[in-house]
Formats: sequence, structure tokens, C-alpha cells
Amino acid sequence: MKTSVSQTEFAIGRYTDASFQRELKDVLAVEEPLEIRLGVFEDGKVVHKSVSITMRTPGNDDELAAGFLFTEGIIHSREQISDIIHCGKSPKMNLPSNTVRANLQKDAVIDFGKLSRNFYTTSSCGVCGKSSLDFLAVNAEPFTNTDFPQISPEIIHALPQKQREAQEVFEETGGLHAAALFDVTGKLLVLREDVGRHNAVDKLIGRCFLDGRIPLDDKILMLSGRASFELVQKALMARIPVIAAVGAPSSLAVTAAREFGMTLCGFVRDGKFNIYAGAERFVG
Repeated sequence: MKTSVSQTEFAIGRYTDASFQRELKDVLAVEEPLEIRLGVFEDGKVVHKSVSITMRTPGNDDELAAGFLFTEGIIHSREQISDIIHCGKSPKMNLPSNTVRANLQKDAVIDFGKLSRNFYTTSSCGVCGKSSLDFLAVNAEPFTNTDFPQISPEIIHALPQKQREAQEVFEETGGLHAAALFDVTGKLLVLREDVGRHNAVDKLIGRCFLDGRIPLDDKILMLSGRASFELVQKALMARIPVIAAVGAPSSLAVTAAREFGMTLCGFVRDGKFNIYAGAERFVG
């Protein structure tokens, strides 16, 4: 079995047209847990605290940690982070471990009680929609300029193909979600892949966060799957006003997009799409 950070090769059998082939090989996307920890100062010493465990495709773990901490409202600026490191090495191939720690500056203050509540109320595990919207109302401002940026339908039509062409790991495995950031001309700026759609968005936003590029208030977020509430939340926290998705949005995603002045498009494929919120941003 051949292994790399993001993909692995397995021996398989394949049944086609009443025949069975043995000893073939198939490349699959790697899925492993990642524990995100915080390193904070308490009473003059550094204390390590676990924040979250998520199943992800290894790679860009620092971006994933930064994006998660930012979009969940745990940290607010790049300056709060001292560094982000892996805790030790994995016994397999001497790769980075499945634990990453974001060490915060001495003056960074974290409310761990708030952290626990927010993490559960913003998950996608069937929690109360009103509680989730209440979290957004406290942690994010609505977009007031709802006709900016101006985009054309032709740009939206072209995004799925551009995203697909840039998905290197998907090309090998066929098993990953993607999140891509475009400007209003349709130029691809950042793309990240992961087995979890929320992880792909966190990696993308985390990259922009670490580069000091937030807010992203003139950009478009393209999703390879459906648009759930948590993805709208993450886009809002990064101030991305326009979301386009290949799949369907959820009802709470549409409610949040309308309430916060965002543009949300679904079923972007085959030369058409639905506009669920924010049609005023479209030219014409």
C-alpha cells in the first residue's frame, strides 16, 4: 500500500460486466482525525487545552486550525497567534502528528465557557436554528451594501469548471470536497480540498486569515457540494458576501443569507443556477 499525506493506494478487486478482476489498485483520499489545541497563558505559565477534534484530509493543518478558531469566533486577529505547530511526529513515515496547537500571545484572552457553548450551537448536528442565528447576531454584522460587489451570471456559470480543473487531489481520488475563492472577474485566488466540506472552507479562510487578507468583502466563495448553515456562517465571519454552490442550500442557510445581506446561489451547474438570496448583486 502506497501512502502520502493526502492520498493512499489500496489493492482492490473490481467487478464489471460479469467479470471479476483481482489485484487492481485504487487511490483514495486519506481521512484521519485532527485534534486542535490552544496554548494559552494562565497564571504566568503556558497551559494546553483541547478545543476540537475533526476528521480531515491531512495537509494545511495550520490553515485548518486558524480558520476554525477564527470562524468560530474564538480568535479575532492574526496578531493573537504566536505560532501554530504540530505536536510531535506520527509513527507512520515520520509525518506530522494528528495534533496541532495554536500558541497564543501572552495578552490573548479566551473565554473557554463561551467557547464550549459556541462550538455546539454552531455545529450541524441538529441544533436549534434560532440559537445558531443568535450566535451570528452577536459575532457578525450584516452586510449593509447589498449591491456590492457587482457580478454577472456568466461569471457564476464558469466557476464550477474552473474549480474542478484546479482540484488536484480530487483528480486522483474522486473523494474530496473543495472550496474555492474567486474575484468578481472569475479569477481563482485560493482553493483547498478536504473530505469534510467545512474543513475545506476553514483551510481556505485560514490561509487568508494568516496572510492578513480578511475581510474578503469583494470575493466569491464556490462550494463543490451543498451549502449548509455552517458554511454560510464561516463565509460571513470572513466577510465573504457571495456564495455559489454546486448543490442545494439548506433552509437555515437561506435564512441566514437573507438576514445578513448575503448572496446565495445553489445548483450552479449545467448552465443555470438558483438565486436564494441577494439577487441585487447581479448585473442586470
